[in-house]
Amino acid sequence: MKVSMNVMKKRILVIHGPNINLTGFREPGVYGKETLDDINSEILHLAEEEGLECTVFQSNHEGAIIDELHRAMNECDGVIINAGAYTHYSYAIRDAISAIRIPCVEVHFSNIHGRDEFRQRSVIAPVCAGQIAGFGKESYLLAVRAIRSLLY
Repeated sequence: MKVSMNVMKKRILVIHGPNINLTGFREPGVYGKETLDDINSEILHLAEEEGLECTVFQSNHEGAIIDELHRAMNECDGVIINAGAYTHYSYAIRDAISAIRIPCVEVHFSNIHGRDEFRQRSVIAPVCAGQIAGFGKESYLLAVRAIRSLLY
């Protein structure tokens, strides 16, 4: 007798912060030549392969990112976030990540620890499950696998 179990997929949210909408055009030597749409397609495809339901969101506005994190608290099981420049000074985003109490993985295209001094410190890292930086778009794909391992 075959037993079928209907298992709900875990839901994740990928948040892209300010200026990430310009990926593929802005400093391709740092951020790569692929557009954000191309990268999002790869993220969504990998998430599906990993058994995750994935939504992507991009905003250049701190408050919109915070609102999306708050929404995730009730609708998602985990978050992947590239907070862009907010990484280095947004205590409001840090507090939102801490408040939602779901696993969050911080992501960066570049190795922030090898860049300008002001970019080397992340105020959100201490409230995230981990940080993946320096692998270009692969940072996001590694984060999908990392969040999956945290959720299952």
